[in-house]
Parts: sequence; C-alpha cells; structure tokens
Amino acid sequence: MAICEDKVREELKKVIDPELFVNIVDLGLIYVVDLKPHEAGSEGASDGEGAAAAEASAEPAAPVAEPATDSDPPAATDGAKPPAANSDADSAAVDKVDVLIEMTMTSPACPAGPQLIANSKQVVMAMEEVAAVEVKIVMEPPWTPDCMTDDARDQLGIF
Repeated sequence: MAICEDKVREELKKVIDPELFVNIVDLGLIYVVDLKPHEAGSEGASDGEGAAAAEASAEPAAPVAEPATDSDPPAATDGAKPPAANSDADSAAVDKVDVLIEMTMTSPACPAGPQLIANSKQVVMAMEEVAAVEVKIVMEPPWTPDCMTDDARDQLGIF
C-alpha cells in the first residue's frame, strides 16, 4: 500500500506524550505532514551543503559514446543485465518518500520536546516507504486544548 499522510499520522499515534499519556496526534501537536518523492543522494544533506560537496568531489564524467548506426556490429556483453533489467531495485528507491513533519509542543518550554521529536522520527523512519524524516518544531499557531480530539479530551477527563 502506498504511503499517504493518513498512514503517517496513524504511525505517529504510537508516540505518547510522557506527561499527559495521550498520543501526539490526538493532542493536536501535529500540524503538517508533507510527503515528497525521495531524491537519490539526499540522505544526510542539509541546506544543500551535502549535494554541493558531493558534486565538487565527483569524478569527471565519462566521455559520451557516439550513437550506434545500423552498420555497427552489436556490442559485446559480459553477461551483465542492462540497467533497465534492474528496475525492481530502482522502483523500490523511487517509491520511497521524504517526510517533513511540522509539530508544536503543549508549551514552548516542554521538557518532553526532545523525546517527542526523537520518537516521532523513529516511528516514521520505521515505515518501509520512508527514506528520510525531518521534524520541525513550530510555535505558530500556539497550541491550545482546542487542538485536541474528542478522544484526547475523554482520556484527560476534559469535557
């Protein structure tokens, strides 16, 4: 099954606020879940620095071969499959996505913040369709109890 925002949010329900004992989705802490196709070589790159460094250290490109004509003999092969034959491995990489999560905390000085961020990354990264996860903390709009679902209100005894 293809990954979608709802599937990511379901996984994020595994992350429980250690002070309130309610999952972060029902608490209303997750504002945005954005999925983007994964670009090969983007792991570990931040702000384009990794891509620029990789580009600067890349070896010069191989010379371009002249196009074959009908009079050219067929190229000899060593038994290796042509690149198109490896499409299973390629399609697995193509199907992966990068996930950007924008979330907030119940208060700007939330002591559980680092734990919630780490746990969010961990549960989403465990999804086989995910290549990379970025969690961004935002404070606008500020969180209020109105952000909670009815399930969270029930768990906390707020009516």
